[in-house]
Amino acid sequence: MGAKPHPPSLSPQCEPHCCPPYAPPPNCALHAAPNTVARRDMAPRPHGWGRARRGVPVPFPESVAVTGFQPEPRLTRDHLEQLFTEMAARHVVVVGDAMLDIYLAGDAERISPEAPVPVVTVHTRRAALGGAANVAANVAAIGAECRLVAVIGDDARGDSLRAELAQNRLPDRHIVVAAARPTTSKTRVTARGQQVVRIDEEVEDLIAPRTENQLLGQLDAAMTDADAVLIEDYNKGTLTPGVIERAMMLAKKRGIPVVVDPKFKHFFAYRGATLFKPNRRELEQAMGATLDLAHPDALPTSLDKLGVDNLLLTLGPEGMVLVTKDRQLTRIPTMAREVFDVSGAGDTVTAWVGTALAAGASVREGAQVANYAAGVEVGKSGVATVSPLEVLAMHEAHYDQLGKLRRGGLL
Repeated sequence: MGAKPHPPSLSPQCEPHCCPPYAPPPNCALHAAPNTVARRDMAPRPHGWGRARRGVPVPFPESVAVTGFQPEPRLTRDHLEQLFTEMAARHVVVVGDAMLDIYLAGDAERISPEAPVPVVTVHTRRAALGGAANVAANVAAIGAECRLVAVIGDDARGDSLRAELAQNRLPDRHIVVAAARPTTSKTRVTARGQQVVRIDEEVEDLIAPRTENQLLGQLDAAMTDADAVLIEDYNKGTLTPGVIERAMMLAKKRGIPVVVDPKFKHFFAYRGATLFKPNRRELEQAMGATLDLAHPDALPTSLDKLGVDNLLLTLGPEGMVLVTKDRQLTRIPTMAREVFDVSGAGDTVTAWVGTALAAGASVREGAQVANYAAGVEVGKSGVATVSPLEVLAMHEAHYDQLGKLRRGGLL
């Protein structure tokens, strides 16, 4: 059977819930627009460009409205459900800087007599996984088997990190303990919902050679039947040149995707990676100049310099831009209806796009699914995980209103 005719009441503009399954009208900006869009003030915009799907409009920076953008992929609910089933059956390795996030919450009623700072009376304390450990927790929340390869200290914070791993159904058998090194932690102190101070306890020096050898052994063991490897670099010393080289070599040998969340020190050490995911500040810092995103060759040129297959540039509230190895650019607007806390959103993107690639999704599909998940995560307090059901709900709210009514028996 052919596609259903486009509803006359919704023509000529194609709305998010109209297609698919409906056939788009001739002037549908999403499905009938040319591959190259000249300027945003001279061509129709695909759905949502320059604004969030629902809720508060998001500023559309002039520098991001450039030539060569492809429409973002539109995924059906059935396709997502099938993909999530495949994702849950995968084995994913996460290697990098694991951290413990500590949250102290209370009230501040007075100023300290010792210094002009508030005195916070702490009422609640909680811990959560951060850095590579948070990426691993998100992979586990998808339902996939995740193996975290990381280094912690022989200290109380290391014990707390192990406890959090257990709560998130994550084994600790590939964790290496370095007795002379503290467990990296970030303590956030809030008073009446407002962050007062963040305290970082860490050592940024590269891990010792003995620890590195132990870590390489654990990486070899974890990668034996892996479907993808996610490399999470926070410049905290875990990812030595030797560890990076081994991870890339093992992935190439197995023919599995490599997703990299980089930092400055090793920015150019990931040639051959499947997907490279910096934010704009990181990419500009590494390239040594401000990126002119209005120039059609700016991002493809960065892709060539990095030597990676695909580049996923995160732009905060403006969403993401995907540059694929065929030099096509896809603009992916933010999905967030409201932003409560951006902590951990990048980790969520890394986990979801990496697990999607492990399940055989295309890079564009993986980036779109990760964007859904990030839209859920920023609506939560602190670092948090996102489940497939939450992603389906996000998709339903934006793209599948008719399907929601049918499933509810209202149509």
